[in-house]
Amino acid sequence: MNIALLREKLDNYERLMRLDKPIGILLLLWPTWWALWLSARGWPDWRVWWIFTLGTVLMRSAGCVINDLADRNFDPHVERTRSRPLAARTVSPREALVLFLALVACAVIVVLPLRSMLLAGLCAAALFLAASYPFTKRFLAVPQAYLGVAFGFGIPMAYAAQLGTLPAECWWLLLANVFWAIAYDTEYAMVDRADDLKIGIRTSAITFGRFEVMMVMLCYALTLVVLAMIGHHYGLGGVFYAALLLAAAIAGYHYTLIRERLPARCFAAFRHNNWFGATIFVGIAGDHLFREYFK
Repeated sequence: MNIALLREKLDNYERLMRLDKPIGILLLLWPTWWALWLSARGWPDWRVWWIFTLGTVLMRSAGCVINDLADRNFDPHVERTRSRPLAARTVSPREALVLFLALVACAVIVVLPLRSMLLAGLCAAALFLAASYPFTKRFLAVPQAYLGVAFGFGIPMAYAAQLGTLPAECWWLLLANVFWAIAYDTEYAMVDRADDLKIGIRTSAITFGRFEVMMVMLCYALTLVVLAMIGHHYGLGGVFYAALLLAAAIAGYHYTLIRERLPARCFAAFRHNNWFGATIFVGIAGDHLFREYFK
């Protein structure tokens, strides 16, 4: 294989893993980092942080590969996805499967140094969630809720890695992430609604119908309420609650983007969720730092 063909092949693999679109990685990283900082009371083990950050990138990449493998017969019929490598047949299903297995193997190797049976069990559950999510769009009315569990499973894993146990607050944090995922992935699904109706894919944007904008905003509100409850449990202060207010303002901005249901603006709202997650993380980390240095 000459250099040009190799470069083209690697570029197709990169696009298959969505490394050219890091928003998905960030939507997994933020809740994982929330959990790392909360479970460690503001001072996570930096070795654990590195392992979870790299593992998140690997597992998100693997999730994209298996998603496109499952949807390879649907994606050619959707305007936004028809140029994906499997849909465009620039990568074969066999290549995609090998790449998926290689990414999973790398993720397993990354987490091995933590030597925790509880974490190992959660890793197996996370793999099942990532591999099965693409198929839920065939039968679940709101597959975005399942996605929220899959995207947020770094939360219980972070608690297991640092505390060796799974307290109630880790499950509340996972619930907050489920509400957030329903909000942002409904915005995403609003982009493809017309195509999804034609090919029979189920999404929250279809299930919620004309109430989808209201449901998105309700899910943002529930996310913030649950996070406020968690903040109260941990005794977080003004910095954290100021961040929640800013996150609420960001959600309000998303309303201005999605209220007319224009696909381009809905997609912009989806991408803007990076700032929602980042704001909450800054609130958690910043509150711990503030209390440490000004107590």
